[in-house]
Amino acid sequence: MKTLRPCLAEFLGTFYLCFAGIAAILCNTPSVGGNSGLLGIALAHGLALSIAVNVFGGESGAHFNPAVTCGFLATGRIKPNRALAYVAAQLLGATTAAGFCRVIFPLEAVMDAKLGLPLPAPWASTGVVLLAEFIMTYLLMTSIFGTAVDDRGQAVKIGGFGIGLTVAFDILAGGAVTGASMNPARSFGPAVELMYWEWHWAYWVAPIAGASAAALVYEHVLLRPLKAVNRLP
Repeated sequence: MKTLRPCLAEFLGTFYLCFAGIAAILCNTPSVGGNSGLLGIALAHGLALSIAVNVFGGESGAHFNPAVTCGFLATGRIKPNRALAYVAAQLLGATTAAGFCRVIFPLEAVMDAKLGLPLPAPWASTGVVLLAEFIMTYLLMTSIFGTAVDDRGQAVKIGGFGIGLTVAFDILAGGAVTGASMNPARSFGPAVELMYWEWHWAYWVAPIAGASAAALVYEHVLLRPLKAVNRLP
């Protein structure tokens, strides 16, 4: 039970993010007829994440992203066994969300948008994909530390809002370049449903590297020393 409740929170929070994001992308296909565009897709991801952080942050710390969990693992803010359980819950939440979207939306929309799977633009090289995903995830992890981990940021009380807005502006900045995943689970769910693994490795490597680098910089350069009681489970 000690691990079940936080893992359930991670499952549900990742479901929030992935269901909203995938559904928003599929709504913009011609067969469905939505026209919110990249702005609507960015807002769907950002709003869903903001709400999920506020709903579940007190239970699990609101990672909802294997890269974020790896960042906390790199700084010793989560134990390896808890991190592994979190990642499993996140991947399951993302896959479940993708599965429901596949059932809800027309097959034409699912295939046209590849079930919302983040993929690079035709002109984007491997180096561009890795660099862009690294930077976007670095910014996301920095926002997480600055608003939800740093006690100075906690005093402002905008953690969920600030984190969600970071995802939104990252999608606006990089959605047309890489699909702006920033989250291996967000890529994993649609990939499993479609059994489409091209580029998938890059959407693990770059976000994990970006989140870990940001966590280590914030932990050891920007953050004041914290008492052990302030560390996440």
